[in-house]
Amino acid sequence: MNDTGTLLLSGGTEKVVRVWDPRTGSKNMKLRGHTDNIRALLVDSTGRYCLSGSSDSMIRLWDLGQQRCVHSYAVHTDSVWALATTHSFGHVYSGGRDQSVYLTDLSTRESVLLCTNECPILQLSLQDDTIWVATTDSSVYGWPAEGLTPQKVFQKGGSFLAGNLSFSRARASLEGSAPVPVYKEPSFVVPGVPAIVQHEIMNNRRHVLTKDTTGSVKLWEITRGAVIEDFGKVSFEDKKKELFEMVSIPAWFTMDARLGCLSVHLDTPQCFSAEIYAVDLNVSGAQEDLKINLAHDTLCGLLVHWSKRKQKSSSHGLPNGDSSIGKDVPSKDSHRSRTEVDDTTENHTTHVLPSFEFSTVSPPSIITEGSSGGPWRKRITDLDGTEGDLPWWCVDCVTHNRYPKENTKCGFYLHPAEGSPAPNITQGKLSAPRILRIHKVANYVVEKLVLDKPLDGGSDSTFVMGLSSAQSQLSQLDSSSRLGLKPWQKTKPCIEVLCNNQVLSPDMSLATVRTYIWKKPEDLILHYRVVQSR
Repeated sequence: MNDTGTLLLSGGTEKVVRVWDPRTGSKNMKLRGHTDNIRALLVDSTGRYCLSGSSDSMIRLWDLGQQRCVHSYAVHTDSVWALATTHSFGHVYSGGRDQSVYLTDLSTRESVLLCTNECPILQLSLQDDTIWVATTDSSVYGWPAEGLTPQKVFQKGGSFLAGNLSFSRARASLEGSAPVPVYKEPSFVVPGVPAIVQHEIMNNRRHVLTKDTTGSVKLWEITRGAVIEDFGKVSFEDKKKELFEMVSIPAWFTMDARLGCLSVHLDTPQCFSAEIYAVDLNVSGAQEDLKINLAHDTLCGLLVHWSKRKQKSSSHGLPNGDSSIGKDVPSKDSHRSRTEVDDTTENHTTHVLPSFEFSTVSPPSIITEGSSGGPWRKRITDLDGTEGDLPWWCVDCVTHNRYPKENTKCGFYLHPAEGSPAPNITQGKLSAPRILRIHKVANYVVEKLVLDKPLDGGSDSTFVMGLSSAQSQLSQLDSSSRLGLKPWQKTKPCIEVLCNNQVLSPDMSLATVRTYIWKKPEDLILHYRVVQSR
């Protein structure tokens, strides 16, 4: 757009430059001449001339008054992706896929190779006597440019006349007459973090394997936004196979790396579909059946600073120091939260599980749709508790422990194995949490076969027949805790649980069995048999 806002230029895959009047939204003209995608556009302050760069390797100067191309410049050997001009619009700096920055006099057609980079050039910005170059390697380089007096660059020698046909520049390069860059080293370097170019979400839905532009492969823990292992320059595919786990966890987030970093997307209610046992997170002192909702605790970790500051500001703003958080609707599930707030201390210290603690040195940012339109972004450590742009469902989850309860049940049938003398202990379909371990199913079978009460006097399982349907429920299969030996090591007699004639590992969950062993859309069918105790 020009300085007065009367002209707007656009270009794209249609190989034409369109000129618009942004005040009315009308299209003024269409300029044809490029033979490939338009990648860069500039217009002078008066709105009389414009420059375009294209994937056809050409730069074109257009006279908008005459609605035609007045000059073509062939200086690059590949796509032109970035343009920058001097204030007078007399000289243009150009860069692109050939990793080179050229300076061209638009009047005399004299060109010079200013510098070369190690990666394709994405953006150029001229600031006084420095041209800032952004490439695909995420670092930003500042090169001498003599932007105020560009003729000084030509005086250093090595200039040539720009051709007007794209193949002329390519032919000159093939003939060995490629120009020599004026500058060998940049004046400034703003180092960037290597961009992520490949990623894979692991089956446990907590870890992500990435590969960056340097070839380094790393393993990230999404629930705390940190790298937990750097494997160095190894094969991405081989490492992915090595880290494979036969587990099945619902896809509670989506991810992309379009910006060169990991962007994690949470959408309600799908994000609340994944649960995991606390013991699988190595939570000290956790009961065996304690379940953690991954999205809930991740949000608590992300908003811990917001929560502390909001509570502090609320307690200062209300009589008697009362806090309004959670008072309007008491939480029935408050005992399930692992976030503990100590209101007796001045700092309102908040604690979260180690697996959900985000770094304060390099904190992630929260991005959402702002109330005034457009994206709203803020680092989690900068949240002060007054933000009104946070989605209501996130606030409700963190402050009141309220979130949609997704269906986490798995229906299955349990029958004696073929040829087994064990009796049939069920008469209908059972239902249990998807994360229920197979050893719990084995314990249930033992209780039904030989015991009138749960093992060790605990309430390991309860078999309830529905009054209004024939479906049976295993409502408390996952509610026991064992001391010392693991539960399946204490069952007498010893029970093996099978699916598709394959003996199942006691550590497998129902969801894992359904995904990797059963592999059918119908309800899961399990079989059991008594084996000799070891």
